[in-house]
Amino acid sequence: MRIELWLAFVAASAVLLVIPGPTILTVISYSVAHGPKARVPLVAAVALGDCTALALSLVGLGSLLAASAFWFTVVKWVGGSYLLYRASSCFAPAWPTAGQRPSRRPTRPPGCSSTPTG
Repeated sequence: MRIELWLAFVAASAVLLVIPGPTILTVISYSVAHGPKARVPLVAAVALGDCTALALSLVGLGSLLAASAFWFTVVKWVGGSYLLYRASSCFAPAWPTAGQRPSRRPTRPPGCSSTPTG
């Protein structure tokens, strides 16, 4: 690798690391909203997700998806379906499970607004 290309990569990586992205903004907003006790599990989850993405990239999953239009489409549909499921669970009322008394306010899944919509 030429030194100019490597220096450009290092400079671009440094800029991207300094700019707070959606993950950092999520950690900050969740910590402010739920207190310092919520920060540690969220940071651990973010680190686990980043490590998982790195490991999948290292074993060549990105190359496989780039080479196969079918598997890339499968991953897109699975991801889109998951996002629709998460969005629908944010707007659906929380139903009590068997043996549980219904509460006055329905609870929302993690990541959804704490106030009911409607």
